[in-house]
This record gives sequence, C-alpha cells and structure tokens, in this order.
Amino acid sequence: MSKTQELGTKSIGSLLLHYSLPAIVAMTASSLYNIVDSMFIGRGVGPLALAGLSVCFPFMNLSAAFGAMVGIGATTVVSVKLGQQDKFGAEMALGNVVLLNLVIGVLFAIVSLIFLDPILYFFGASDATISYARDYMKVLLVGNVVTHLYLGLNSVMRATGYPSKAMYITLVAVVTNVVFNYIFIIVMGMGIMGAALGTICAQTLSLAIVTHHFSVKSESLRFKRYIFNFRAKIVKQMLSIGMAPFFMNALACVVVMLINTGLLKYGGDMYVGAYGIVNRLVFFFVMIVMGFNQGMQPITGYNYGAKQYDRVLKAFTLTEVYAISLTTIALIVCQFFPEIIIKPFTTDTQLLDLSEHAIQVVTMFFPLIGFQMVANNFFQSVGLAKKALFLSTNRQLLFLIPFLLILPRYMGTDGVWWSMPIADGISAVVALVMVSLEIRKMKKGQISSIL
Repeated sequence: MSKTQELGTKSIGSLLLHYSLPAIVAMTASSLYNIVDSMFIGRGVGPLALAGLSVCFPFMNLSAAFGAMVGIGATTVVSVKLGQQDKFGAEMALGNVVLLNLVIGVLFAIVSLIFLDPILYFFGASDATISYARDYMKVLLVGNVVTHLYLGLNSVMRATGYPSKAMYITLVAVVTNVVFNYIFIIVMGMGIMGAALGTICAQTLSLAIVTHHFSVKSESLRFKRYIFNFRAKIVKQMLSIGMAPFFMNALACVVVMLINTGLLKYGGDMYVGAYGIVNRLVFFFVMIVMGFNQGMQPITGYNYGAKQYDRVLKAFTLTEVYAISLTTIALIVCQFFPEIIIKPFTTDTQLLDLSEHAIQVVTMFFPLIGFQMVANNFFQSVGLAKKALFLSTNRQLLFLIPFLLILPRYMGTDGVWWSMPIADGISAVVALVMVSLEIRKMKKGQISSIL
C-alpha cells in the first residue's frame, strides 16, 4: 500500500508532477493517435473520407460517454477507498469496472450496429460521406468492448500508484496504431476501414498488458475470483460519480451532431471536414489538460478520503495554474500559426482556408476551457457528484446547444464557429462561482460526499 499512502505525505508539487507527467504523455499520445488516423485518412483516402470521419465523432463521443461513466467513477471510488484504508471496497470497484464495461460495451455495440445508417445520417452524414462513416464505425463497434475495458482498467491502474506504467501501455497502443495504419491503409489499401482496424488491434494488445498487470499475485490490488460480483452499493457509487463525465460526453455527442448538421446545411461537406481537423487539434490540447486532471484525481481523492483538505486545495490550485498556462500557449499557437498545424492534414487549399479560419474562432477563449475542466474534475475527484454533473453539462446544455440552434440562422457557418467560444466564456463564470463557494465550505470544514 506504500504507493498509495505516499499520496497523503509527499509534497503536492512533486506528487502532481509524478502523476501528471505520465498521464500527460499518455493523453497526448492518445490524441496524437487520433490525429495520425486523420492524417492517414485525409492524405491516404481523401477529403470526403475526412468528412466521413467527422460524422463519426458524435458516435465515438457517445461510446466514450459510457466508458467514462464506468472508468472515471471507478477511479474515484478506488482512490477514496484507498484513502479510507478500505482495501476490500477498492477490490470490489476493480471487479465491477470489468463487469460493467463488459455489459455496457456489448449492449452499445449491438444496438448501434442494428441502427447504424440511420444514426450516421442523424449525426450529419450525406450520401457522399455515409459509406466512409459506415466502414469506420462497423469496425470500431465490433471492438467496442475492448476499448471500454482497456480505458477503464488503465485509469484504475493510474489511481493505484502506477501512472508511469499506465503511460507506457498507452504508448504501446499509439505506436502500434501508427504501424497498423500504415500497413492497413497504405500497404493493403483498406481505406478508412483500415484506420479503425488499426485502432482496435492496438487497443487489444494494450488490454492484454493491463490485464496481466492486475493478474500478478504480488500486486496489492489485483483480480480475485470473489470481486467479479455485482455489488449494488459500489455500482451506485461508481455510476453516481460517473454520471458527470457521462452527460458531458453524451452532450458532446449532441453538440458535434448539431455542428456537423449546421455546417452541412450552411456550408457543405468540406466544412464538415474542416471541423474534423479543428476538432482533432483542439482535442490534442484538451487531452493534455486531461492529463493534469488525471494526475490531480488520485491526490485529491486520497486526501479527501483521509480528511486532509489543505492538501486537496493545494493540488487543485496548482493544477489550475498548469492548465491555464497550457491553454494560453495553445491560444497563441492557434491564433498566430494556424497554417503550420493544419497543413499536415490535407493538401486541399479550400479545406486549409476553412480550417484556419475555424480554429482561430473556436480557440478565442481557450484559457477559460482549461480553468473549467480542472474545476469540473475537482468536484468529480472528491465525490461531489451532483455539482460535478451540473458543472460538466451547463456549458453544452444551457449555452452551447441553444447558440448552435440560433446563431447559424443569422450568421451561417460563422454562427456555428462562434457558438463555441461564447459558450466557453459564460460557462467559465459559472465554474468560478461554484468553485469559490466550495473552497469556502471546505476551509470551514463543511464537507459532504456520497462516499
């Protein structure tokens, strides 16, 4: 248990770097793995295939929503249980994350495959892009359980004191994905289906490695026969905490659908392709912030469980500083050097021009996104599920979705692009108020949690 007990004793700065840096490398690698997919598809298949990939984003977000609901919920429960010295509870959370991902992963894949074409048209596919989107999603859905299990268990590994090992496993997935993409797309000519197959093959290899980790008898938290039983209390705790990231990803699915359909209506398939590029690049920077969040999560969760609230606040404050600094750098890059970061995706001049304009508008208030993401993760990591749920959904539900429904009617495609930074600014103010009130309560000792 020494690897987890150090969470309550070592300096916050060194702990945050120790846990964040591997997570940042892993998350950056994951986003690069998506960027590489887009580059291979954009240059190896064509701009319409890139638009077809963009249509798949809301579908992928919906799948990720279910995975995050289980994985993030389990990670928080494991961290807090370990902080409370409740090893049995942590073991049961490990077993239940496997069971829930198996059930949810299979059901999601079956339902999605049955209604695949109608769903893709609903998400913004056209007759010109539906074949690309269909080929890509068929493969991903067949391997959906693998994706859920790999991501869920990798998150739990980080929470139990192995951030570096979790990072290396993610790097294995990234490197092998690039190799498989080259083989399947360039050598074998499998097109967009080859990109999806490469992703699943890479994740299968990484799942085998992380499964082996939890099967080793020397590990304090490992697979045991008795943990693979559904425990109502553990499941409720995991899903209650996981509801915040679930709704955040589910709403992201609705948002991407509205963006795709709005761009298709007022601009056409090339605008949808431009969003595909912009989304990948923004996602790259967002994933780095998520790396900081993942580093913060076990620190705040453990110390919250151990009632060391001053350490919780120190971890939160330092993570905010890192996240806002990073997103400020991203803002500068996107505003002043858009062509450099967009060119690797396509040689089509129209697509380049559309993408450059879009990324400059979308990232207008980017530092506020960094602040809000850390604030939301703060509530999740200490088990304040209802507040995390509200904070994670208010940007999309209260602001972004209404803007996407209204502004394009008057501004066309620019209405789609401008909806995003406006919603970022307003929701950041809400996050600031909520965090300030919670910190005041924590300093007074007025603590509440579902755990």
